[in-house]
Amino acid sequence: MRKTTVPRTTRRTTRTTPYDVAEYLNTPEDIAAYLEAWLTEAPDDAAGIARALGDVARAKGMTQVAKDAGLSRESLYRALSPEGNPSFATVIKVARALGVRLHVAAA
Repeated sequence: MRKTTVPRTTRRTTRTTPYDVAEYLNTPEDIAAYLEAWLTEAPDDAAGIARALGDVARAKGMTQVAKDAGLSRESLYRALSPEGNPSFATVIKVARALGVRLHVAAA
């Protein structure tokens, strides 16, 4: 009786790299589209919207955004962290520092 050999399968590994949306927010149009998408797709997700503001702040440089918003860098990180709960005044200051405006439309 002859033995049949089973071909060896090679094990493939998938290499991944961390994804950071802040690396892709390069233009004012990119930033506006990203924030608009959050406000449109998840209007009730306050933590998600704060996180999106944090993504944009990281893209522009947290230290500069904090300075422009009149906040300390630490308080900006804290406010825009997943555990943060920024006041509306902070959101307005950060939006202004990021060069974006919030506007209202009928639902």
